[in-house]
Amino acid sequence: MVNYFSSDFKLGILGGGQLGKMLLTETQKFDIYTCVLDAAKDAPCANICDEFHVGSLLDFDTVYNFGKRVNTLTIEIENVNVDALEKLEHEGIKVYPSSKTIRIIQNKAKQKLFYVDHNIPTAEFSRFAYSDEIKTAIDHESIHFPFVWKSAQFGYDGTGVKIVRTQADLDTLPNVECITEKLIPFKNELAVIVSRNVNGDLKTYPVVEMEFHPEANQVEYVICPARITEEVAIKAERIALQVAEAFKHVGLLAVELFLTENDAILVNEVAPRPHNSGHYSIEASYTSQFEQHIRAILNLPLGDTSSKVGGVMVNLVGDENYTGNVLYENMESILKMDGVTPHIYGKKVTKPFRKMGHVTIVHKDINEARKVAETVKNTIRVISSKETNNS
Repeated sequence: MVNYFSSDFKLGILGGGQLGKMLLTETQKFDIYTCVLDAAKDAPCANICDEFHVGSLLDFDTVYNFGKRVNTLTIEIENVNVDALEKLEHEGIKVYPSSKTIRIIQNKAKQKLFYVDHNIPTAEFSRFAYSDEIKTAIDHESIHFPFVWKSAQFGYDGTGVKIVRTQADLDTLPNVECITEKLIPFKNELAVIVSRNVNGDLKTYPVVEMEFHPEANQVEYVICPARITEEVAIKAERIALQVAEAFKHVGLLAVELFLTENDAILVNEVAPRPHNSGHYSIEASYTSQFEQHIRAILNLPLGDTSSKVGGVMVNLVGDENYTGNVLYENMESILKMDGVTPHIYGKKVTKPFRKMGHVTIVHKDINEARKVAETVKNTIRVISSKETNNS
């Protein structure tokens, strides 16, 4: 048994953003020594880990040299240099999730092909080396408007995704490797977080329901438990477990799903790390997703994933009219509400739709929690001082 606690063991985290910050809450609880690498010297993790290193996550030498300093390496973002991770694995550093998994997930075309190869249900798609090639496919009637366009790489929080309804929409796309997907008439977007440790033990969190902002294509609300039938929930969990098993994943795997009009479940995409859809778990679950990720990558027994109470999470994103030093307006008003817990990520500058924090609302009645979440959303504003107001 490796002694992780109050010892010389070093855990490395690639990425110093809000997910890393919330992971550090759990490593501090266990007194695990942490080293974090991020490109920004003022990243949310900068002042709360044991060692903070500034450097590009996409540079081979930077990632490799950082990885040689630690015993186990994990990620809080997928956009990292996979070749460096592969070399570190060959040299005996434990890397979870594996470089093989990250390489597939980094590229949406590879990810979709992986689902097809493993009989995992997903929306019909076509892949293109460049967006320009889509015009030829339309001319040949192999794809038709409307469809969903996704950049194959470097998409996040709604960027790199667009619904293409007309030729004019097509003309605005960057000319990059991409996929197009059939536009699925779905009635709900769901997510299941699966935890798997090195021994292969598996646990799922309850199915959550996600509501998206119509313009930014970002998750606005996450509702746990999802307001679906038990039959649909069982089906969603089964497919999420199938995905985790196919990847032989170690750590957390967030599986985003579409629930179609006829109650079929299709995999949209996955994230091999803690995820926005699991933030509610800090207040609402017996074991938060962040503690569970630490347990899984260190091959510790997995914690209880059931909920103590219903939870709704609302994202705090920058007001679309403001860029500059952040101000949180009406924070006192939401702190007066029962069952409401804000989490501020520590980003000093706000930008339109930038994720700046989240708020969890817990209540034994999930519909009541959803109403309070709407009140929270309409009360708190993430703005900047007048000098930097872009409106």
